[in-house]
Amino acid sequence: MTAAADFNISKVEYSKLEGVSLENVPFGKYFTDHMLEVDYEEGEWKTPQILPYQPLQLDPSLAALHYGQAIFEGIKAYKDQAGKPQIFRPYDNFKRFNISAERMQMPAVPEEIFIEGLRVLIDIERNWIPNLPNHALYIRPFMFATDEAIGVKPSSKYKFLIILSPTGPYYATPMRIHVEEKYVRAVEGGYGFAKAAGNYAGSLIASAEAHKLGFDQVLWMDAFEHKYVQECGTMNVFFIIGGKAITPGLESGTILEGVTRDSTIVLLKEMGYQVEERALSIDEIQEAYNAGGLNEIFGTGTAATISLIKELKYRDFSMKFDVEKWTVAPEVKRRMDAIKYGLEPDLYGWLYKV
Repeated sequence: MTAAADFNISKVEYSKLEGVSLENVPFGKYFTDHMLEVDYEEGEWKTPQILPYQPLQLDPSLAALHYGQAIFEGIKAYKDQAGKPQIFRPYDNFKRFNISAERMQMPAVPEEIFIEGLRVLIDIERNWIPNLPNHALYIRPFMFATDEAIGVKPSSKYKFLIILSPTGPYYATPMRIHVEEKYVRAVEGGYGFAKAAGNYAGSLIASAEAHKLGFDQVLWMDAFEHKYVQECGTMNVFFIIGGKAITPGLESGTILEGVTRDSTIVLLKEMGYQVEERALSIDEIQEAYNAGGLNEIFGTGTAATISLIKELKYRDFSMKFDVEKWTVAPEVKRRMDAIKYGLEPDLYGWLYKV
């Protein structure tokens, strides 16, 4: 297995951190001093490098720019109560990254590059991890095709990188969500389950139109009937109905298997809730709301963790909620944060110590 000694490490002389305040830092605006970079050529991964964060020099014919072979992950690192770094469930992201790679006909990244690369890089950048509530160091591993030729085929060369960005709260306030019936995010047989760049590019127009109407995001529906719930913006979504927690199932392959989604399911069961992973129609949601049985709606994801939804608009019908009275989503977030920040024991082995 590759160890830290096998990485080529070039450190910066002056840290940008001296000019950055980590309090309430916006998502994705600042990046740390170093990044990991490694190339795949001639059927093998080369020696990983830890380099100063810097621009990449790319050929205009780069395969990823023309044909979209690009995938990524989102992970977070935190500091425990002793100030030591720990990463939340990186092995789950590692597994999902390679599932995405297989779907997009890209090479698998070995554990000794992905996991050890995270550890080495974060160990170097540990001072960039904010020691504040609702703050973390966001980790972005990504890979793209680097053949310098035009032609629709899997590339023979790839570049894998990891960059880091300190971040504060993603959604600071509860969201207003519009049910999307025109555009779709994914179809069965497609790659909705993969964390591929194209999934996000294709979602932008629906989000832009929702913003024009005064909404924060869209609730994606299935591609055939526009009836069954899939995801909420870039998040998985949960509904508390009649004392049960319901979230769309993963069988169709149209929904990302979220790490925060899975963590939420575990914690909901710990709290005594029955969790159903199944098809959920917008009609069932509306009927539950009219009957007074729809108690809470919230999104889950690495960036936002738990994001409350205060309004869901379906056609001319608006479902509104008093999120101040909610108990389920806030408690899930409290328990998850307590584990991440070392306030409560990690009973599930979710934390990877750096």
